[in-house]
Amino acid sequence: MTHAQPADLSCPRSQTSSDGPQLSRIVAGMWRINEWNMSAQQRLAFIEQCLEMGVSSFDHADIYGDYGAETLFGEALALRPELRARMQLVSKCGIKLVSARRPAHALQHYDTGAAHIIASAEESLRQLRTEHLDLLLIHRPDPLMDFDEIARAFTQLRRDGKVLHFGVSNFSRHQFECLHRRFPLATNQVEFSPLHVAPLFDETFDGLQDLGVAPMIWSPLAGGRLFNGAEAQGECLRTVIKEIADRLQRPFASVVFAWIMQLPCRPLPLTGSGRVEAIAVAVEATRFTLGRADWFAILRAARDHEVA
Repeated sequence: MTHAQPADLSCPRSQTSSDGPQLSRIVAGMWRINEWNMSAQQRLAFIEQCLEMGVSSFDHADIYGDYGAETLFGEALALRPELRARMQLVSKCGIKLVSARRPAHALQHYDTGAAHIIASAEESLRQLRTEHLDLLLIHRPDPLMDFDEIARAFTQLRRDGKVLHFGVSNFSRHQFECLHRRFPLATNQVEFSPLHVAPLFDETFDGLQDLGVAPMIWSPLAGGRLFNGAEAQGECLRTVIKEIADRLQRPFASVVFAWIMQLPCRPLPLTGSGRVEAIAVAVEATRFTLGRADWFAILRAARDHEVA
């Protein structure tokens, strides 16, 4: 089902890998949805407005909102179930939290065993009120993870039509490639921002670019510290970004999102806000690119030393 987006609002679509899902260039992160204090109707309106801006991909995890975020989204989607055909639903599994909603969990730990992966995916389907996930990620590397067992679980979920594509989150380059050799992965969702540039230099992005796999990016605005962080590095960085934003007559956050998306591995940044205005600022970043000197000025401020 296709849906025409207004030319002045929509953001382009991207693909996590050559055989991966078609995700929107900006992905709406749902991990704080339980903090937005919205009614089901208000949540639905937010989803509809995201879709109108071309933000059609929604990022979840089973543990978000103390195992309640997916339920809130599913309640809203149930008000207009036909919207499911216009969106991509992403979720994650592999962490067990101690929670009243999971009384069997006596200790917080990782579990990437096949039984837990499959059960978590099936529970996400129930909470989101959908028949399939477009993308399922292993949330964190597990010291006890068995790559072959994970691949078998992914194979079963895909064979059963419950999950279309698979990936990981917070994996190192080596961990990603170990699993990717056994089962084709669509993405690695990692933390990246001007205040956390490690993936640029620890081979994470290089390895993904080499494989033709686009990373998803969590915390692109450093959890808000780019706006109000007290550390000296943040103040200098903020000054540089603001100067560029003022000169280009673009919002501060749009410049940050554009800086991230300019990388050749084509990262897909997540938003974390329930404000439509904040989503629109992220979408605006898809409409311009930074000059090379401006891009490196931000990197220099981020690292607090000259590039060369």
